[in-house]
Amino acid sequence: MILNTDSMKPIYVQIAEWLEIEILNNHIKEDERIFSQYQLADMFTINPATASKGLNILAEENIIYKKRGLGMFVSPNAKQFVLSKRRNQILGQMIEALVIEAKRLDVSESELIRMLQKVREERKEE
Repeated sequence: MILNTDSMKPIYVQIAEWLEIEILNNHIKEDERIFSQYQLADMFTINPATASKGLNILAEENIIYKKRGLGMFVSPNAKQFVLSKRRNQILGQMIEALVIEAKRLDVSESELIRMLQKVREERKEE
C-alpha cells in the first residue's frame, strides 16, 4: 500500500484503514501479532507517532489489543467487527451519495439497481 499524502484523509487514518483491510483479507488473523509503530513507520516512511495514532484508533475500537511487553495483537472477532463497521459506515456513505446523485440525474430506482447488478456481474468475471 502506498499512502496518499494528497488525500484529505490523515495518514494515521489511512494506516488504520490499511490494517483493517489486512484483517479483512486474512493477511493478519485473530490473536496474531501485528506490526509495531516502528515497523509501520519504517514501512511507510512516516513518523512513529503518526503510526501510533493509527494503532490507537484500532485499539480504541477493540480491533487490536496490547499484550504488555509483547506488542499489539488482533482481537478475537475483529474481522466481524471490521466487516460490520465498514458496511455500516463506508458502504452506507457511498450508497447515500450514489442515491443523491442518481436523484440529481433523474435515474430511477429500477435503473439504478440494474446498473449495480451490471457492475456486480462484470466484477464477478474478473
